[in-house]
Amino acid sequence: MYNVFSRLNSPHMLGKTDIWNSVEVCAKFLTGGGVLHQKSAVKHPSPLLHEIPPCDVKPEPYHGMSKQDLLEIRKQNCNPMTMKVTYYKKPVFINQGYMQWLWDVDGKRYLDLFAGVATVSVGHCNPKVREAAEKQLGRLWHTTSIYVYPQLQEYAEKLTSLLPDPLKVVYFTNSGSEANDLALLMARLHTGNFDVITLRGSYHGGSPQATGLTSNSHYKYPIPSSLGCHNTMCPDVFRGLWGGSHCRDSPVQTIRECSCSSGHCQANDMYLNELKEVFDTTVPNQIAAFFGEPIQGVGGAVQYPKNYLKDTYQLVREKGGICIADEVQTGFGRTGSHFWGFEGHNVIPDMVTMAKGIANGFPMGAVVTTAEIAKSFAKGVHFNTFGGNPLACAIASSVLDTIKEDRLQENCDQVGTYLLTELAKLRDKYDIIGDVRGKGLQIGVEMVQDKVSRVPLPSDAINEIFEDVKDMGVLIGKGGLYGQTFRIKPPMCINKDDADFFLAIFNQAVLNYMERR
Repeated sequence: MYNVFSRLNSPHMLGKTDIWNSVEVCAKFLTGGGVLHQKSAVKHPSPLLHEIPPCDVKPEPYHGMSKQDLLEIRKQNCNPMTMKVTYYKKPVFINQGYMQWLWDVDGKRYLDLFAGVATVSVGHCNPKVREAAEKQLGRLWHTTSIYVYPQLQEYAEKLTSLLPDPLKVVYFTNSGSEANDLALLMARLHTGNFDVITLRGSYHGGSPQATGLTSNSHYKYPIPSSLGCHNTMCPDVFRGLWGGSHCRDSPVQTIRECSCSSGHCQANDMYLNELKEVFDTTVPNQIAAFFGEPIQGVGGAVQYPKNYLKDTYQLVREKGGICIADEVQTGFGRTGSHFWGFEGHNVIPDMVTMAKGIANGFPMGAVVTTAEIAKSFAKGVHFNTFGGNPLACAIASSVLDTIKEDRLQENCDQVGTYLLTELAKLRDKYDIIGDVRGKGLQIGVEMVQDKVSRVPLPSDAINEIFEDVKDMGVLIGKGGLYGQTFRIKPPMCINKDDADFFLAIFNQAVLNYMERR
């Protein structure tokens, strides 16, 4: 049997578009049993089968509750929201993880390309981080910042050393929602102003104030959480009113035509005019802050024109506001070219919020700001029981060490660029793949009914492809205002073999859908 992966890994592989022109070349038919061969549950058409990359770890046998009992308890004893957010018609029952791999209770192995929503930064149960956690567990689990313990100060110094001046003062929280909630409070206290601007389609958390910052109706409730929060048009150069083929800081650009002269972006001008109109019509003359993700996460890996954030920061500061970079999903090297997403926009914010990958899935968040802004916050008293406790800081410190030692930022750049480039070939092949975008391992694939209209592919069609990819052994995410964008945000330790496996699976899932349609 022809093994596609030996060819995909050959030095002559790059640029070989014929790999995707013949699905047969991208598949290895089932020749026997075992975990290496996993097939889709879709019965028509009969799927081609792809060989999952090897893994030396064997999962421990599962002896717990039955899947039926687990699901019944989830339905009866967990808040209904838990079932509402449960992925897949046939849910995945996860039992164990190691690096980029997850196993379900039946022992089936999955390539995890969503990382617990861009949270598992250095790999599930990473041995280095696990060792640091176990060592700290044997010394001190918890105390609070009313005492001085080494782990908090050591980690604060290590973290802030990775940020530019004057961003050198940190306050620890337990999540990104808490961090953004706190950042909003600090901005209002420091400026003496109240109104805040975010981008449409943004997601900044689920706490009361963070929900106000979030600009997506799916996360809104009919309660007064948005007082003082306003939004401006998202400068989405694919789906928005304006955009062209040179707008983004990404290896892959949109397929929209661009007539801009060199060094000048008309789309950027138009989106900035929309922001200026918000200033003229919606907010007072002085505002508190602007919140912006360097690349929108839940919004579907949306990227802006190259100078948009830089120009926006200038306009916001002219209005007395501070600029806040939400790095909850883009931070810690995920974008590849830089450690922080804002660095790719050539800006220095006044405040940076972070969480998720900061501690590889352990609950932790942080707000880093200037000494001046932090001083304004100190006029009152604020206390967080668990924020920055010894265990969280020890784990987070080990994460920073692991990113550096294992060169994971560089890996994001190399593997992410390869993934983006190959996904762009699929975009050119299939009319329902409208856009491929992102940077490093922060990737979005937007699905459409056709490239001309850019109308989102219906949710039932998205779910067909989504389910098929899962059944063939890969876990990805969904995002966008209409759930039309597949989100690829894996542990930063994935390699090119993993990328090739996903590319073959995703190609097959799209082909399956096209043939059924």
